[in-house]
Amino acid sequence: MFKFKQYLKFNYFLAVVIALGIFFRFANIDKKVYWYDETVTSIRLSGYTKEDFSDLVSDSQVIRIADLQKYQQPDAQKGLIDTIRSLAVENPEHPPLYFMLARLWGQGFGYSPAAMRSFSAAISLLAFPLIYWLCRELFELPLTGWIAIALLSISPLHVLYAQEARGYSLWTVTILLSSAALLRAIRFNKSINWAFYALTLVVGLYTNLLTVLVAIAHGIYVIIVKKIRFSQTFTAYFISSLSAFIAFFPWCFLMVTNFNDIDWVKNEIPLPTLVSRWLLNFSAIFFDAAIGYSDNFIDIRSGYDNLHINFSNPLTYAIIPILIIILYAVYFLFITSEKQAWMFILILMVVTTLPLLLKDLTDGGQRSSIPRYLIPCYLGIQLAVAYLISHLRQQKLWRIIAVIIISGGVVCCGISYQAETWWNKYSSYYNPPVARIVNQTKQPLVIGSNAIRVTSLSYLLDPKVKLMLVKEPNVPKIPGKFSDVFLFRPAKTLKSGLEQQRYKLELVHEHGDLWRITRS
Repeated sequence: MFKFKQYLKFNYFLAVVIALGIFFRFANIDKKVYWYDETVTSIRLSGYTKEDFSDLVSDSQVIRIADLQKYQQPDAQKGLIDTIRSLAVENPEHPPLYFMLARLWGQGFGYSPAAMRSFSAAISLLAFPLIYWLCRELFELPLTGWIAIALLSISPLHVLYAQEARGYSLWTVTILLSSAALLRAIRFNKSINWAFYALTLVVGLYTNLLTVLVAIAHGIYVIIVKKIRFSQTFTAYFISSLSAFIAFFPWCFLMVTNFNDIDWVKNEIPLPTLVSRWLLNFSAIFFDAAIGYSDNFIDIRSGYDNLHINFSNPLTYAIIPILIIILYAVYFLFITSEKQAWMFILILMVVTTLPLLLKDLTDGGQRSSIPRYLIPCYLGIQLAVAYLISHLRQQKLWRIIAVIIISGGVVCCGISYQAETWWNKYSSYYNPPVARIVNQTKQPLVIGSNAIRVTSLSYLLDPKVKLMLVKEPNVPKIPGKFSDVFLFRPAKTLKSGLEQQRYKLELVHEHGDLWRITRS
């Protein structure tokens, strides 16, 4: 009777946690910085390339905020084909499925930041039943599935990406869906199951290019399980995966034709910084160290972060036990679960992470330190921890540890959901203080040379603020009717050109790169 009451209490606890996870995904969704990448999402949905957009607005004329933001939603002249074209021409590394679905969502709910983010939040809820399904395929234990849902629902990382107008929630869903579909296809070995797996793989590939690594992990798993024998199961898998890649070939062709290398991921960063980010990223699955910092502690442009792992930093003492639990969970999974279960999870974690890590260590770069690239690995870790908790829940110590882990996630989400900016905003992190400086003036003008960054800032500006977008190497003539004139994130040529015209530039926000312009 006592154990039954404990079981009910734990189930009620999980139910409350899941409800909180749903709340955190939608709360204050319109109050956060609509950062650079999200602004690009809206431009893509509208059917413009970055160059198209810059050409339309960067004419050195004074405009209203509404004149700029009207390009953040489709008009009658731009159809779904234009959305696909804008990606194919300029960013083929981003497959079109998320953008197509988000555009359709916008037709029903609007294209405001809140509406665009609500699509990601709604999609993220599909991950709950899917991680439960994957747990049932791996372990056949309902409780493991419920614990996995709870861990996923209040994971600080997953909540952050669920509130972002990008495709990471959809990618999470496709990883879980294709993984569960593969295991089911292997178990039943029927044509319809393999056809469904092929379809899920196509959906994943058209959502995120890194699904290729997930597919490779699946292939390695099938090869090991079937011991490289050309059995009926292996043949069915081979046909399914080959069909999926054939279906993805048209976009691969576009990518090979138009792909321009992503420069910022190749920025070399010091090894201690890289290691610090690895530790922070893996601990942030359960505990987000950013709750103790007011500054953006990850700088992907310069590589010089504000936060470093050291024993003088009190947050280190929260990170270390979480990493120990993760390692023990993987070990416990290895020694107690069925071989096919632990093998699937470990292969998913290693194969989707190791190529990025080795590329950084051998050629330099920061690919393996970008949290959103490691979502498959995070899911594997959450599965391992859920398995550990479900098997050791009868032990008082592990019940306490489970409550602490879950409560830590709730606390982090409870803090981050109220914040107007967070570390995942990267280069737009300081937009709020910049906007407050501008909004405090009587009749301001903001000049910029990067139309997308100014658009991101515009969502925080008062309607009284006027804008001027300048295309390099032009230097504008500044009207004299404004009380204050600001220069935001200027190109070097614009900044030096204004100085040559005998304007005085006063730095008013260093991190936000905001300057006040006055006559010398």
